[in-house]
Parts: sequence; structure tokens; C-alpha cells
Amino acid sequence: MLITFILPTTVSAQQQTIVVVGDSLSAAYGMTQKEGWVNLLAIKMKEATLPYRIVNTSISGETTHGALARFSTIISTHQPTIIIIALGGNDGLRGMPLKAMKQNLASMIQSAQTANSDVLLAGMQLPPNYGRTFTQKFSNSYQQLADEYNIALLPFLLKGMDQDLTLFQSDGIHPLNSAQPMILDNVWPHLMPLLTTAAQ
Repeated sequence: MLITFILPTTVSAQQQTIVVVGDSLSAAYGMTQKEGWVNLLAIKMKEATLPYRIVNTSISGETTHGALARFSTIISTHQPTIIIIALGGNDGLRGMPLKAMKQNLASMIQSAQTANSDVLLAGMQLPPNYGRTFTQKFSNSYQQLADEYNIALLPFLLKGMDQDLTLFQSDGIHPLNSAQPMILDNVWPHLMPLLTTAAQ
């Protein structure tokens, strides 16, 4: 199910939009929307009186193919200053071709840049049981895209969490609500420079 929410609700003429395009890790799977890291980001912006509203277009189960199909609509509807792309995990878990995943992500990055939106790409990693070669190529894909398109990169959205199962729901994949601030802490240092650039 597509969940879109916007905070703060009062939009000034100077306010700019940050759009998050992700999967269940950004769609607050297994918890209320207000507990997810994207909503925590919106709250952080509001408390800091930063001129940004946050729009979350993430869908649980989303793949890069699915996101690409609606990406142009997301851009035209919200006209974002910054786009956070946090996708690829479902592609990898389903064994989809890496070449297709990279091309889908590249197409989204190109569309964002054409629309003069800055991009923060949030990388993912796969469990070791997928094989060392595949998992390494998968994680390397994000760095390669960041280098090619000169965009900001968070190498791993769940950095510092993947070895601690107590931070995850019973499926061992989705972080608990109590771990959402840790995800935000991973995102924030990579997002902050884009806020500075956008304000110039």
C-alpha cells in the first residue's frame, strides 16, 4: 500500500520538498507511520525550523522497476528539491539481475537530475547466504552509481544494525520501531550537505 504523508502541514513560500522513494524499510513496515524514520526526519526538520517538508512515497515490497514506473509522476507532483532513493533490497532478495537494478536506479537518478533535484542514494546489503560474489557486486552497485552521477551516497541504510538481531522484528529483516532513530542517524549526516546546498 502506498503511504504518502507530508510534514509540516503549513507550507510557506520558501519551503522546499524532500521526497523519499523507498521500500518497506522506509514505509514503516510493522509499525505506525509516525514511528518510522521518515516521519522522524519530518519531525526533526520541523523542530529545527528548517524550510523543508517531507513526502514519503515508499511502498512495502517495492522494487526499482516498480518505483521507476511511477517516478516521473512523483517528480511532477511534488517537484522535490531533494530525492532520497532507498531501493534495491527487494531486487536483491528476489535474485533479480543486478544490471536491471542498476539501470532502473540510473534512470531515476537521471530523471531527478533533469528536474534539478539533488539525490541521496541509500545503499543496501544482502545476507551472506546469497553468496560472496553476488552480495559484493550488489553493494558495489551503489558506489558505482554515486561515482558515475556525482550524487550523495549513504553506503548502507542499516549501518551498525545488521549484526544485532535484537533491533529487528521477528522476520529478521525489518527494524523495530525502537531502531528507527538509528536509521535517521545514518541518513542525517549524508542529507545535511544537500540541505546546505539547496539553501544557497
